Amino acid sequence: MSQQATPARTARLGRALGPKPKAVSGAVLLLPGGEPVSSRRPSPVVAAASVRALGHRLGRAGRAEGLAVHVVHYRYRGWNGSEAHLARDATWAVSEIVRLYGDVPVCLAGLGMGGRAALRAGGHEAVSSVLALAPWLPEEDVAAVPEPVKQLAGRQVLIVHGTRDARADPELSFRLAARVKKANRNVCRFEVHADGHGLNQYRDEVLALCEDFMMGTLFGRAFSRPVQDALAAPPPLGLRMPLASGFGASLRR
Repeated sequence: MSQQATPARTARLGRALGPKPKAVSGAVLLLPGGEPVSSRRPSPVVAAASVRALGHRLGRAGRAEGLAVHVVHYRYRGWNGSEAHLARDATWAVSEIVRLYGDVPVCLAGLGMGGRAALRAGGHEAVSSVLALAPWLPEEDVAAVPEPVKQLAGRQVLIVHGTRDARADPELSFRLAARVKKANRNVCRFEVHADGHGLNQYRDEVLALCEDFMMGTLFGRAFSRPVQDALAAPPPLGLRMPLASGFGASLRR
């Protein structure tokens, strides 16, 4: 009896969160976290749960503008070295958005290892902005090739990191942001004082910041003053901008 070939794994898009707009004019791709090395399949339920709050917040904010929000379901849990599976799946997902909706601007929004995937896949021509929450980045090694940053030229980039993140070193995201800033002035980074990897202590403020950034980059809404200041400030000020308690409470809606 001949042995059947193992079906090739494929990435996929989850169904759009919330009511589907009549005409899509922009999209957010949510990139859940992952692991440095793993050949196992991720759980779609767990992956969606990790980014659900962010997805629903952005979906509600952009619904009237025609925003579509999808979760990316990876082929593997792991980044897996030079294979960079999560980044490849993110790049595929952007192309899939273009196939589904046409030439619309895309914001890649990733958490943890998904933040690294968002930054790496940001070079796709349809990507206009990248939002990396507590991005997991590899330890710097003089013998290793550093994380690429040239693909982020021309994109608007926001990194948000808790100062007490024990899973993804916030200092590494600061150093990456400093490298990106040398070639791209439209980069800012906010620090969430005393918060951990999940950014749960100041969840409302983080979600409000993400909404502010997304609405500005995809639909042209004016950024809040803190985001404007962070983008305009020279390093390191604009890359160590503190996220104020209560951010978003007084923003105009």
